[in-house]
Amino acid sequence: MTKSKTIVFIHGLWMHASSWQQWMDFFNEQGYQTLNPGWPGDSLTVAECRANSQSIANRGVEEIVESYAKIIATLPEPPIVIGHSFGGLIAQILLSRGLASACIAINPAPMKGVSQLPISVLKASFSFIGNPLNIKKAKSLTYKQFRYGFANAVSESEAKDLYNLWTIPAPCRPLFQAAIASFSGSQTSVNTKNTTRGPLLITGGEKDNQAPPIFGKASIKKYNSSVISDFKLFECRGHSLIVDSGWKEIAEYSLNWLQKYGL
Repeated sequence: MTKSKTIVFIHGLWMHASSWQQWMDFFNEQGYQTLNPGWPGDSLTVAECRANSQSIANRGVEEIVESYAKIIATLPEPPIVIGHSFGGLIAQILLSRGLASACIAINPAPMKGVSQLPISVLKASFSFIGNPLNIKKAKSLTYKQFRYGFANAVSESEAKDLYNLWTIPAPCRPLFQAAIASFSGSQTSVNTKNTTRGPLLITGGEKDNQAPPIFGKASIKKYNSSVISDFKLFECRGHSLIVDSGWKEIAEYSLNWLQKYGL
């Protein structure tokens, strides 16, 4: 690698920014500079977020995107963005606006125009979007919800460890914005027609109940095929794939993909 590249890691709903630490260490060893900013209202630690959920509440997608855009504006060049879940959607928005040099969206939430709605997604999200009063609130996952939506592809003991280590309250507003995107609103829109953007990789986990691979497959089809737009399915993997014991498989694939395109 001839010069250092910066990677900005973007977490998704219910996961703290520090959950990226293993990835940051891994990419730092490969010569990259790394940042893992939290969402607006996030506290520095998991414990502080759990104790101060009101500061996280009522944050929408555009506010979150703008917070990352401001951080990126302080960097000497557009960074690579790597996001998971809703962070994967945010990363795609940043790429489509020309604010990133490349994007890896890991099991991303659906963009506007992705209309598929598997039963597993309804089951994973209905307790939040089923009550309109939740839109301005921050809500936590119960362990049962986390086990189903995130950690269904790992052992019970590992699922409990991951839940205790990384989960935080999350704003419900982005869930509502994604749910109504097909009917109104544009906060989850991605400019897929932009042919000046950098390379994009979207991944899916075969067993993901929260953001199943059908989301990623439908999203990649919307992009202009004249620009690098790749999809990778990870078999037997769930939504927790960036933090569970198999995280390095995903990180190594991501590294190889970046190096393939000289990034």
